[in-house]
Amino acid sequence: MRLHRNLVFAVIDGLDKIFNEGEYADKVVQKLLKRDKRWGSRDRSFVAETVYEIVRWKRLYTEIAEVKEPFSRENLWRVFAVWATLRGISLPDWKQIAPTPTRRIKGRFDELSNIRKFKESIPDWLDELGQKELGKHWEKEIHALNQQAPVILRSNTLKILRDKLRGALEDENIDTEFIKGYPNALQLVERTNVFSTEAFKKGLFEVQDASSQLVADFLDVKLGQRVVDACAGAGGKTLHLAALMQNKGQIIAMDIYANKLKELKRRARRAGAHNIEPRVIESTKDIKKLHDKADRVLIDAPCSGLGVLRRNPDAKWKLQPEFLEKIRQTQSDILESYSKMVKPGGKLVYATCSILPSENQDQVNNFLSKEAGADFKLVKDKKILSHQSGFDGFYMALLEKQS
Repeated sequence: MRLHRNLVFAVIDGLDKIFNEGEYADKVVQKLLKRDKRWGSRDRSFVAETVYEIVRWKRLYTEIAEVKEPFSRENLWRVFAVWATLRGISLPDWKQIAPTPTRRIKGRFDELSNIRKFKESIPDWLDELGQKELGKHWEKEIHALNQQAPVILRSNTLKILRDKLRGALEDENIDTEFIKGYPNALQLVERTNVFSTEAFKKGLFEVQDASSQLVADFLDVKLGQRVVDACAGAGGKTLHLAALMQNKGQIIAMDIYANKLKELKRRARRAGAHNIEPRVIESTKDIKKLHDKADRVLIDAPCSGLGVLRRNPDAKWKLQPEFLEKIRQTQSDILESYSKMVKPGGKLVYATCSILPSENQDQVNNFLSKEAGADFKLVKDKKILSHQSGFDGFYMALLEKQS
């Protein structure tokens, strides 16, 4: 593989923004990909994948390169040289690249690969927490969460069934495969930009991980019901609910962020989902108005996001123990407050994209032991670990309110 100067410079600029200025990797990569109109798809995928790869293995690579934060340009070039050496890529004779001690890099890599926090490139506190909460599963789980996530689509059944979607994508030279046990999912055989396809513009599918696709099904919605998606965000699960309800009934999509609901409106138009009513939560009054009024409530709670590290590898470096303490309290408050919207005989799903029991079953048990949860019973729950499923780590619990 031959390295091209302008592509490598783009990678270094991206790493500088992510590591030194605290910007989000996905936003940085989006901007980088628009940098040069002459780049082909191979160039763009080199930039995106190299940036993500170095972000993912930051601790390991910086340890081998013997550099510490904040990273100078020279430090970032050293880290890049480590990445290239471990990939077996021969380095060009550029002034930015100092002579690279190939043998020392490989020796250091072998040494550090025996220590989990370096091998899996995670902060000490996270390694200790994972071990404490997941025990024997932690080693396999963090290893799985360091793999690149496959691209999974959910066919929008308001417009097309999965088999037909597969054919439509084939006509645009995109190969997909079915995933056993996921009725609306298609997995891309090769990574490609699906957002530029005609099928996407027509609203025939959404990009949504297979684990995430299980949540709407779990809520057991029926046509004509009033459903509240209480933490709707940009609406991936809201749109799935609309499809399951065949546009019949009402979905109230709530969130504290108006900009996310604006994005949901745009997506709903494209998907042909007409039964969604976005509502910004401005105060507790917005929740009180709906007390005892909903047949179904989905709480896709804010969480650590540890189950989706494969697609957000920079979260490992942004996450702090204090944030976790705060988010657990938020989860508990949301569950207590939003559960009041469920009417007697109705159902509630509490879901997170976390793998930690303290954010998942512990929260549900805690809720059921309080006065607020006295009328509810746990029907079933599902814990999804990445190393067992091959998809994102997730948790969902179905609760029913006694009538």
